[in-house]
Amino acid sequence: MAAFIVGEGNWLPMAMMAALLASAVVYFRAAASTERSRMMATMNLFVGVMLAMMGVGHLLAVTVKLLDGTLRGSPLLLYPIGIAIVVPAAIIIRHTRQLIAGDDRGAAVKLHGWLAVTLVVLGLVNIPLALPALLCMAYAHHSRRFTGIAIVAAFTVINGGLLIGGLLFLLSGAQTFEEFNNMR
Repeated sequence: MAAFIVGEGNWLPMAMMAALLASAVVYFRAAASTERSRMMATMNLFVGVMLAMMGVGHLLAVTVKLLDGTLRGSPLLLYPIGIAIVVPAAIIIRHTRQLIAGDDRGAAVKLHGWLAVTLVVLGLVNIPLALPALLCMAYAHHSRRFTGIAIVAAFTVINGGLLIGGLLFLLSGAQTFEEFNNMR
């Protein structure tokens, strides 16, 4: 179990599948006021669940490595990184109910902006993980149907690419991102 927790390639596919399941439930079961509200809530929840799970995975991995003596780096730095991802992601998840009701897209924009900036500040390698949050922000502001469809399509393609990349990482057997990069 500890090996699974500390395996960097395990968390993205698992987080994305959980996010997909949660989002599908919201999309197909929620009584949203409009289709736009339903889609905004679905995209919002997807991003929140995916990144909350990845943040929790980070915190668990830091804890396991700290306990078994293999942690490279300071827990005083590594724990705040996980918390910096989990907190806005959890608030985004909680905000989904307001979006289903068609309320407060402005708050969603601020929350996704907070999460996207946090990810990029933590490292440019996180830009692909920040893109779905940025697309949620764009969707909240769109005013034309075709623009909304294009944003949802881009959201789907980017998350599909992230999932495929995560699955390739998982199947490669690499334990760290650096190992995976060196396989190419």
